[in-house]
Amino acid sequence: MEIFAAGAGSLRFARGYAAVEALDFAGIAWRGNIGREERENLMQFREDKISGNRLSVLGFGCMRFPRNFGVIDMQKTENLVMEAIRGGVNYFDTAYIYPGSEETLGSILEKNRVRDRVYIAAKLPLVICHGPGDFDRFFNKELERLRTGYVDYYLMHMITGGDLWKKFQSWGIEGWLAEKKKAGQIRRVGFSFHGSRDEFIRVLDMYDWEFVQIQYNYSDENFQAGITGLRKAAAKGLPVIIMEPLLGGKLARGLPREAEETFKRANPALSPAAWAFRWVWNQQEATVVLSGMNEGRQLKENLAAAETALPGCVGPEEAEVYRRVLGIFNRSYRIRCTGCNYCMPCPQNVNIPGCFAAYNSSFAMGFIQGMQQYVTSTAPTSERMSGPGLCVKCGKCEKHCPQHIPIIRSLETVRNRMEPVWMRWAIALIRFTLGKTRPS
Repeated sequence: MEIFAAGAGSLRFARGYAAVEALDFAGIAWRGNIGREERENLMQFREDKISGNRLSVLGFGCMRFPRNFGVIDMQKTENLVMEAIRGGVNYFDTAYIYPGSEETLGSILEKNRVRDRVYIAAKLPLVICHGPGDFDRFFNKELERLRTGYVDYYLMHMITGGDLWKKFQSWGIEGWLAEKKKAGQIRRVGFSFHGSRDEFIRVLDMYDWEFVQIQYNYSDENFQAGITGLRKAAAKGLPVIIMEPLLGGKLARGLPREAEETFKRANPALSPAAWAFRWVWNQQEATVVLSGMNEGRQLKENLAAAETALPGCVGPEEAEVYRRVLGIFNRSYRIRCTGCNYCMPCPQNVNIPGCFAAYNSSFAMGFIQGMQQYVTSTAPTSERMSGPGLCVKCGKCEKHCPQHIPIIRSLETVRNRMEPVWMRWAIALIRFTLGKTRPS
């Protein structure tokens, strides 16, 4: 894996206000005057050896754009995307099933005329494909939403194993991909994975993939594809894109206090998020690490962390810190939900991610704080309550969970802890007093 630093060696230009004309480096073409604000983020890049593209080590995950009342805040999102590009980010990951994401990203890139400065990663939604006719239908809609004539990195979304890929092979997916590549509409083909390690290795050998995307972080080193899958893919020369480096934010803002203090004592200058990113970037097999940034503060922090994103940046002492933090984390987080919301909406209105987050918080932050979060998430006294007691065990959610959580059983566990008998009686009494009944 070759590493490129935008500020390394002869390219480490002085931090001032000199004009730099037509600087084309790492897939980003800077034109005209570049001021200090745009140049102080010295992004690191790693090479996609198949295409020769130099990809920013920090990628922008577009699933969690900032929202107001459920609607993407266009102005805030535009500010974030453009600031990320100015900071050196050139890889943007979106998907058909991320509500509003593709339209928003396409609109921003077109408006600011920066499509040719970034690589777009989009995804064919296998989970809602019912036949080969859906390939063109979904793909053409994605091009329309993204306002582009091509996709740089196109993923088969949420492959769980070889049998699923075999089904799509029988539908002619490989021929379809070949046609799109020949037409220049798809530049590179890969897959995002949510299954076992052995199935990942099996899928790797079933097609001439050009990149892969896996979940990987210091709490998931041996989960799903894991470190074995990471190294197998890299050994084949494939760029490896990392998703969930913060486990849905749990490794950034949801750590137990003891874990946060452990990190702080080791290095007060690094946030928990920076620690998590460094753990992944330390491994040369990781090409791009995605982050779903929805605040300017997060972006600024991540850009700063990316400046030192070099393989081997974690020494023995830091490795011991990760080991201690992981021990604390594993004692507190009982249900490994990332809050991706793929399980939603629930037909019975159960707030599945909210229930799991509150349950975990009751261990990580204390029972009282967890209970406060639980009451807020499940609205037990509202007209449309959304607690785990509403579950009818239909199993729809479990079919879509990329973490393969036994959701039905886990909801029962949540209810047993978060709704002890006294609370159930209290909720029933309050609802009776307010004249509200259990929703049908």
